Amino acid sequence: MTALKDKYTNECVPALRDAYGYTNPHQIPKIRKVVLNMGIGEAVQNPKMIDGAVEELTSIAGQKVVVTKAKKSIATFKLRVGMPIGCCVTLRGDKMYDFLNKFINIALPRVRDFRGLSVKTFDGRGNYSVGVREQIIFPEINYDKIDKIKGMNISIVTSAKSDDEARTLLRLLGFPFRK
Repeated sequence: MTALKDKYTNECVPALRDAYGYTNPHQIPKIRKVVLNMGIGEAVQNPKMIDGAVEELTSIAGQKVVVTKAKKSIATFKLRVGMPIGCCVTLRGDKMYDFLNKFINIALPRVRDFRGLSVKTFDGRGNYSVGVREQIIFPEINYDKIDKIKGMNISIVTSAKSDDEARTLLRLLGFPFRK
């Protein structure tokens, strides 16, 4: 069992049960999946950018990445249907907990001028999204091999019914939210 999953089982579940008065163990919120998404707008002019993004996101996630393609043509951006414009990966189970543990304990402390995560990016249904400006905060990325600094979106999908429950769950797991 991973360290974060063990922490969830031994510390978070009893604390959430006491805080919200859950009677059924299936009512207790848990993290369902984590989605990592990297949009590469420059891939329209330079299709080789996608290869570097796929390689970097694969090494960060530890799982094969799916290349996302344009669904609509936009003449202003010289974009056509089917052109690759980004990549994403969905993590579940132990890989999800491993990634979150690495994100909380290793990557976030390496962010420049980090003051905590914003609590305003919950979507109203208990899901949390955070944007990362630089992929180089992850230890798997080799500074010498990257061609350009790229950002990514990290979406954490929980089974919580409200933002308050999800915020409590993530705070108990160790997410450093701003005061």
